[in-house]
Amino acid sequence: MIKFNIRGENVEVTDAIRAYVEDKIGKLDKYFNDGHEVTAYVNLKVYTEKRAKVEVTLPAKNVTLRAEDTSQDMYSSIDFVEEKLERQIRKYKTRMNRKPRNAVPTGQVFGDEFAPLDTTDEVAEDHVDIVRTKHVALKPMDAEEAVLQMDMLGHDFYVFTDADSNGTHVVYRRTDGRYGLIETE
Repeated sequence: MIKFNIRGENVEVTDAIRAYVEDKIGKLDKYFNDGHEVTAYVNLKVYTEKRAKVEVTLPAKNVTLRAEDTSQDMYSSIDFVEEKLERQIRKYKTRMNRKPRNAVPTGQVFGDEFAPLDTTDEVAEDHVDIVRTKHVALKPMDAEEAVLQMDMLGHDFYVFTDADSNGTHVVYRRTDGRYGLIETE
């Protein structure tokens, strides 16, 4: 069962919008096992130039599904996000089902909240081609120094060891030009 956490920025979430989101994103419920509750975090934004942005995040046990779209029509963005999330689920589950049976079972990768995928439908498999491998020594530093290192290298992200917690963290440049920090547990 999918629970919804819908919020709007610069837009009132009317009953019609709420019902449309719950109807469209609720279609993904067929991919989850009965008895598991998944919360869909839906963020609706409207910008000054009348463009609507829809962001949906579905955190599952071992994978987080996320899709977003920006367009002139909020309802078409909701449709596109639902289709994108469905493609993500099918793609990852198909890829896991095609691995040898002695490999990690799909339930462990995706969590036991995902229902088995009907493999009668043919889904195109994307081939992952790793063309370069880098080895890096993680230097202990704080997040500010990591951002400086990232900027000096001209990269969009930087992996480092936090000097205080000794954990591996990632700083990254967001599309709005600001910075984000991913802290591992």
